[in-house]
Amino acid sequence: MGVASKAQIDGKEQIQRFLLSSLVPFKDHPFRVVDDDRMKETVESIQEYGVLVPILVRPLEDGAYEIISGHRRKRACELAGVDEIPAIVREMDDDEATIVMVDSNLQRENILPSERAKAYQMKLEALKHQGKRRDLTSGQIGQKLEQQGARDAVAEDAGESPRNVQRYIRLNSLEQPLLEKVDNGELAFTPAVELSYLNPEEQSWVRSALETTQQTPSLSQAQRIKQESKEGKLTEESVLSIMSEEKKPLYNSVTLSHDTLKKYFPRSYTAKQMEKVIIKLLDNWLKKRQQEQQR
Repeated sequence: MGVASKAQIDGKEQIQRFLLSSLVPFKDHPFRVVDDDRMKETVESIQEYGVLVPILVRPLEDGAYEIISGHRRKRACELAGVDEIPAIVREMDDDEATIVMVDSNLQRENILPSERAKAYQMKLEALKHQGKRRDLTSGQIGQKLEQQGARDAVAEDAGESPRNVQRYIRLNSLEQPLLEKVDNGELAFTPAVELSYLNPEEQSWVRSALETTQQTPSLSQAQRIKQESKEGKLTEESVLSIMSEEKKPLYNSVTLSHDTLKKYFPRSYTAKQMEKVIIKLLDNWLKKRQQEQQR
């Protein structure tokens, strides 16, 4: 099975050393493994110190071992030329594995909206499934589902509002080209949620209008498109007409294009993450100005 050695922990779990080639990724793993600067740092750390934190795996029926947490560490080992990795082996069913996989990865920085959307959906389905067979679930999960719905449980664990979790999950209804525009900041999150209610053909009209007008829909425009779809009135021409409307500029507003911002931020940054950094920098600038004025 590719296991080099193992050590018992508290008589329950084992740490074993696995050949990388013997491990399989989690099925439908929603999180990217990117060879970015952070990966480079991890590679350098492994080359110098080895893997300090074991990954988490579970045995499968076919004798293979599936990675629950540690896909980035495995990739870093590959890049570092290391062919083995330490792993904690834990028995888990599909639902338990999904919940642990999502929770362990949501702590990461730079998670794309599409990744968060898929992760929330996977955990929601796992919790619902556990709720249907509550006699087989752990006491903690069972009690949580008795007190609140599965969506509320996902929200509580993620530190989100239930409404925001639902909005993220709606993104899974977007066609891939539009979802990619949300990830790269070309389509704002809130309008994207409204557009997720359109059928695939209607979404293709929106995508075409985006390319034609070189403009992204405002929230009000997206809501009008959604409403016309709901009433059965939406056409490709009406989508283009709405998207072609000139947006009224906000008083004293400043608009920074994606092309302007992208040279200052990693490609993985979402529009929300960019905004957070910009606000923080402006806060520091304001404090500095105030201090200078007080001198």
